Amino acid sequence: MEAKTLFDKIWDGHVVRSIENGPDVIYIDRHYLHEVTSPLAFNGLRQRGIRVFRPEKTIATADHNIPTKDQHLEIRDELSRNQVATLEENCKGFGVKCFGLNDPKNGIVHVIGPELGYTLPGMTIVCGDSHTSTHGAFGTIAFGIGTSEVEMVLSAQCIVQTKPKKMRITVNGELGKGVTSKDIIMYIISEMSAGGGTGYFVEFTGSAIKSMSMEARMTVCNMSIEMGSRGGFIAPDEVTFDYLRKIPSLQGVSDFDAAVEEWKKLKTDEDAVFDKELFFDASSIKPMLTYGTNPGMGLSIDGSIPLSNVAGAAPSATFIKALDYMGFKPGYKILGHTIDYVFIGSCTNGRIEDFRAFAQIIKGRHKAPNVTALVVPGSKMVEEQMRNEGLTKIYEEAGFEVRQPGCSSCLAMNEDKIPAGKYAVSTSNRNFEGRQGPGARTLLASPFTAAAAAVTGKISDPREFLNN
Repeated sequence: MEAKTLFDKIWDGHVVRSIENGPDVIYIDRHYLHEVTSPLAFNGLRQRGIRVFRPEKTIATADHNIPTKDQHLEIRDELSRNQVATLEENCKGFGVKCFGLNDPKNGIVHVIGPELGYTLPGMTIVCGDSHTSTHGAFGTIAFGIGTSEVEMVLSAQCIVQTKPKKMRITVNGELGKGVTSKDIIMYIISEMSAGGGTGYFVEFTGSAIKSMSMEARMTVCNMSIEMGSRGGFIAPDEVTFDYLRKIPSLQGVSDFDAAVEEWKKLKTDEDAVFDKELFFDASSIKPMLTYGTNPGMGLSIDGSIPLSNVAGAAPSATFIKALDYMGFKPGYKILGHTIDYVFIGSCTNGRIEDFRAFAQIIKGRHKAPNVTALVVPGSKMVEEQMRNEGLTKIYEEAGFEVRQPGCSSCLAMNEDKIPAGKYAVSTSNRNFEGRQGPGARTLLASPFTAAAAAVTGKISDPREFLNN
């Protein structure tokens, strides 16, 4: 029998039909919705006079446009208010489970899916959101889709896709002090560029990956698309199963142990061949930071901006444009650069583990007077955990503003915008021009690095704040 990769096993097991010399029709196990990319899809169903084919396979939540203050009040922004109301109306009309704004299970779609037990190993998962790759941490094929494809999945529970090529990225070795999963994926992206994974679906493996918690794995898979890949995933193991066993909705499920035995088979065969393989040494990675306007423009916390985007060549016009936007110059050392805002949250680093890490540096300190700091949990459940563990109190005593759950400053589709020209150290996933607000300058970082910047008011090495 031919050796197969885990990607092949899951993909081939979900093929409904293969089109000769063309794409495959793939069955989708789980479909996630939010308020921004679903309205047109539901309208399409109405116009065609059809229902949602399998509503029990779809889960919806309001996250992108919602405010993170006074969520008990009517949403002030008319567009946001209409989108959130429309989502709830559509879900009610089509029989789809929806966790609306004030639902106790509300939160960012890629945070609540795993924490509520809807994301399970071996699934195919889609959502009208690019960071659907987050769910790959559980050993799933998960990827973002467009609005027309959202309608396709609602109506048929299937999607037409061309099978991507396969890449395996192996990260071995031990992480140094203050280095996190966010630093690993940012390092990989900086080495590969923002387009280095184009056309591939990536399996992450190696001792450094296997030693990570599920929350850390979700961070890696979340940002796997920032190198241009279709998605990223990690084979399920005991870490995965232990995480799932603790989810209330899965406790007491009669066939859970049998499911685990099947999930243990979800792994790449020893002799399976990938289209591309890359290897990285975890011990060589330092805390990372971006300096430009795409996630591939990253460097170590103590590094200097390169003289060019191509070694030995003159800098390109886009490279210079990115630096001009950021107010930086080639050769500039960012360590010590004054910042204005700090944001911790998003589907990348909005889980309880991220806020625990952030608190390690914040506890007993106070934010710098020049810094506006927003702490935004990824879900109502995380919000409650923060409060119960005393993290909320630590932040508030340190002068931080703790908000309610939502996507918040990650993409500024709400009121949480960074002003033009201001520098924001952000634990989110993208640093595009205007991503956090028109003219905002974003430096992506881990919770540790963001915390260090918050208390010093400048880019600082988090390792100096952590005990050995």
